[in-house]
Amino acid sequence: MKIGIVTDSTSDIPAYLVEEHNIQVVPTILVIEGKEYLDGSGISREDFYTRLPALKTSPTTAAPSIGNFTTSYETLFSQGCDHIISIHSASQLTSIVNVARQAAQAFPNKVTCIDSGSLTMGLGFQVVAAAEEAEFGLNAALDAITSTRKQLRINAVLDTMEYLRRSGRVPATVAALGGMLSIKPMIELLEGQVKPIGAVRTTSEADERILNFLLAKGELQRLAILHTNAEHRARKLLDEIMSRTPQSVPRDVMFVNVTAVIGTHLGPNGVGFAAVMKK
Repeated sequence: MKIGIVTDSTSDIPAYLVEEHNIQVVPTILVIEGKEYLDGSGISREDFYTRLPALKTSPTTAAPSIGNFTTSYETLFSQGCDHIISIHSASQLTSIVNVARQAAQAFPNKVTCIDSGSLTMGLGFQVVAAAEEAEFGLNAALDAITSTRKQLRINAVLDTMEYLRRSGRVPATVAALGGMLSIKPMIELLEGQVKPIGAVRTTSEADERILNFLLAKGELQRLAILHTNAEHRARKLLDEIMSRTPQSVPRDVMFVNVTAVIGTHLGPNGVGFAAVMKK
């Protein structure tokens, strides 16, 4: 059985892995001051984060259309796939997976839609794990998703809570942090829930805390350093963990400037990680 893999652009999977595994990535939608962009087209991530603080109205985001998913499914079936795994960002935070399920109804029993419970490389690592095991059949690919999800940890420190508060997609306990003056909130994404795990007042404190969270994870199978236009801090984070516990770091570490569709809810100058721990 030949298995095809579909995801959406919030997965942040590097282009070389998309090409290597023939993953179909359906772009989400970003609207900036009335102008609509397909995620990844028309404006770079760097330009978006530079412009974001000065925008008069907050950007908005939208899921792809049913037709976008249908096209991706048809492409893979035309390439000889017998079944498709379509895995997407957390349903608590976006409607993307629900749209994918609607599109899948046109292909009865041939598309398995999965809510990853995650975002950015938390989703991306599940997709890549499925793609790596797809040659061994549907059950092997699904088992890889489940295993990766169990070992997954995502932590971040934001420069401000303002953008997350505006999004309206976080519980009151998290949004309340936005009322604290001059803090940098630390958050965890766990099973689709954004949870507060602390707050600091300076960038140096923030960087040390996120480093300590990463060091506490132990030996890692996969690691992506995530940032929202804060690459210097992201590189420094990896340098620090390499100097302290180089044996715990996998060989291929990814650096991801998080897609604008997610970043509009996080704001610029954030840094964090997505890690898959070894069993």
